[in-house]
Amino acid sequence: MSGKIESVTNVSDARKRWVGLSGGNISGHLSGHKNMQQLIQLRWIAVIGQLSTIFVVTVVFGIELPVRLMLEVLVCLVAFNIASHLRWHERPMVSNKELFLAMLVDVAILTAQLYLSGGTTNPFVFLYLLQIILSALLLEAWSTWMIVGITSTCLVGLSAFSHPLVLPRDNESLFFSLYVQGILICFVLNAALLAFFIIRINANLRAGDAELAELRNRAIEEEHIVRMGLLASGAAHELGTPLATLSVILGDWRRMPEFQSKDLQAEIAEMETQILRCKGIVSSILLSAGEARGESSVKTTLRTFLDELVAEWRDSRSVDHFDYRNLIEQDIPVAFDSVLKQMICNVLDNAAEASPHKVTFEVAREGDILHLQIADEGPGFPPAMLTQLGKPYQSTKGRHGRGLGLFLVVNVARKLGGAISARNREQGGALVEVTLPLASISLEEDE
Repeated sequence: MSGKIESVTNVSDARKRWVGLSGGNISGHLSGHKNMQQLIQLRWIAVIGQLSTIFVVTVVFGIELPVRLMLEVLVCLVAFNIASHLRWHERPMVSNKELFLAMLVDVAILTAQLYLSGGTTNPFVFLYLLQIILSALLLEAWSTWMIVGITSTCLVGLSAFSHPLVLPRDNESLFFSLYVQGILICFVLNAALLAFFIIRINANLRAGDAELAELRNRAIEEEHIVRMGLLASGAAHELGTPLATLSVILGDWRRMPEFQSKDLQAEIAEMETQILRCKGIVSSILLSAGEARGESSVKTTLRTFLDELVAEWRDSRSVDHFDYRNLIEQDIPVAFDSVLKQMICNVLDNAAEASPHKVTFEVAREGDILHLQIADEGPGFPPAMLTQLGKPYQSTKGRHGRGLGLFLVVNVARKLGGAISARNREQGGALVEVTLPLASISLEEDE
């Protein structure tokens, strides 16, 4: 039960992720998995390309190659790629070191094939440039320079040691020279692969940057909530003493002869009622400002909680017509705390301020999702506010420092695994919908 609903003053998992990621490599952590998948796809293209090249060179042009040895190298590449696919299919995080080792295997396979097919006399030796450019895009600086050094060493080694490649007599026309044709094919292949994969890798990097920016924004927002929670907790503590003093004074006034008239006694009773309400609000703030979940939660049922919340809200607010529709047919045991209660009341308060004549509140259950719809007949949301829904200090009231209501609602809903959406209705007014997974509030798992 204690793990169901976190207090809004706790630092969220998003902030922890941001703290962990901000000190690491962006590509390795957020885009590394996608980039590893790109390398796996590139290897399958290399397998198909090498098989096609071996077939064309040996069958069409009649050039002798150590086909058996080259196919054995190709089998090793296929086996490594299958193993890579199985390893990285489910694992989401790929580090720079793991990408570096994978590219070293690619360089080793390319070197082995070039060694068996002429070394530096093979026009496909320029495929080393593809490895270097990809490493510059995917790896950290030290890893890229390591790839440069290793490929340069391999190139020097191939110039001294390799199986000779015996070509047939070239045609007198330079364009039909097999070597020149090989260079042209290698250039087109390099250019096409680089253009294709650089576009996709850049998309991965942009997606990673966008995710990182979103995590950073979440961390900033939730740090803002922490500060607000501390401020609210401090204010609640400070308000306790004057409220107690007022309660004592009113008790003395009730017994004084000067205040025995019916009108004054009624006013004193009303003041005592309001003070008790203020004390209840202060106690609710203190219970939900970082205390354990079990201390501020209440075991109840879904319908009961919502019905009691609506009854309490209706008695303490002034709305001409409040239309409440509870469409939940199957009731379930749940645990609600004051944070969730305050979230719902916040949306209702905003609707009542915008439309004091009529507010509609409809609750329904769809499978394992709880839907809360609150509608009003006010002026609606400005378009700019709809695009910045849930950002602090976005208010329709035009007063400095306001606009925290929906900010808190969005963050509480997000902590519970839910979401909030808002739109303007065609017939006028605004509609706010909150969706919450019942698993985050249900008690069935705890029993």
